[in-house]
Amino acid sequence: MSSFTAGCIQMTSTGDVQGNLDIATTLIREAVSAGADFIATPEVTNMLEPNKAEARAKAQYQEDDITLKSFRALAEETGAWILAGSLVIKKPDDDRLANRSFLIRPDGGIAAQYDKIHMFDVELSNGESHKESRAYAPGNKAQLAETTWGTFGLSVCYDVRFAHLYQQLALNGAKVLTVPAAFTATTGQAHWHVLLRARAIENGAFVIAPAQCGQHSEKRRTYGHSLIIDPWGEVLADGGNEPGFITARIDLAEAEKRRRQVPNLSNIVDFTLQAPESVSDAAE
Repeated sequence: MSSFTAGCIQMTSTGDVQGNLDIATTLIREAVSAGADFIATPEVTNMLEPNKAEARAKAQYQEDDITLKSFRALAEETGAWILAGSLVIKKPDDDRLANRSFLIRPDGGIAAQYDKIHMFDVELSNGESHKESRAYAPGNKAQLAETTWGTFGLSVCYDVRFAHLYQQLALNGAKVLTVPAAFTATTGQAHWHVLLRARAIENGAFVIAPAQCGQHSEKRRTYGHSLIIDPWGEVLADGGNEPGFITARIDLAEAEKRRRQVPNLSNIVDFTLQAPESVSDAAE
């Protein structure tokens, strides 16, 4: 079985963990009712808390996290696969938190988990500044996951700017790439669609990218536009600017078809990098 209906949840998470859970649960149920077999929520689904001390105080260890527990029960109840795009999780061995994605099977078990590797440490031209590495510990392992339909590759948000990660996931069997995100309004408007379409095209893979949207706090606004993209780079569904959900039909045979048409993954050639000659050497 290679076909399924994917759903992306789009929401505006705040520092209210229970409130975020209630909204996510309602939207997941609605997506299931609309026929979704696989539902993905955005990055930091359980809380988008701008105050680092408060985020640390509210965060729970994985075994205690109420959002993860609720999503596992919801998957078992509905029979759907659920990707908790990422949850803010307390780590036992680090003062910083984990930005962790969980893929949950229909029986409520955790099929895979992934800690975001690339930290969003940037200074934007509009004065906006983000130093994710101060609050979050980066992961160091890429993650594949086996599902009913085939192999998925997990990632989170800023990872999307690092094409080599997705190439490795695709080379090792992933035909679906998940990119839950909380992209800023500034970078989202400039880069969100083109980056995700590029990752789909480069790897002949479907991209499922649920996103945060709207005004989360005085200083944090996200772009929205959850996307489901096919291996040819076509946008199958776009969530726009408001909370809600989108769905699209996925047939992994399409990934095989596109990879045969443009076999760039099998055309990769090893090469060495030649250092530039100096001006004087070139003149000789």
